[in-house]
Amino acid sequence: QVQLVESGGGLVQPGGSLRLSCAASGNIFSIAMVMGWYRQAPGKQRDMVATITMPTSTNYVDSVKGRFTISADIAKNTVYLQMNSLEPEDTGVYYCGITTLFSKNYWGQGTQVTVSS
Repeated sequence: QVQLVESGGGLVQPGGSLRLSCAASGNIFSIAMVMGWYRQAPGKQRDMVATITMPTSTNYVDSVKGRFTISADIAKNTVYLQMNSLEPEDTGVYYCGITTLFSKNYWGQGTQVTVSS
């Protein structure tokens, strides 16, 4: 049974930092093709923030380049998003997503990130 659980969100002031974690059950990281973080603001679509295409290729939306870093620990079935220099525009629900080699998508339940003074 596959389950993705995000954690690490919260309320932070502009310029602050947060580290999001996504822990996966079901041992799907061994067959993952893409691991990523996606953000949804109220009233907006869910957009890609950062991805890893296995084994090491990373991609970021332009607005977070130089501020966010995605990484993964395959042995621990965990993907991370380090977020620095946070801005109010970074506010939203962050979802962990996994696409397997068999083109199956899995999603976590999301974790709220609010950047506000």
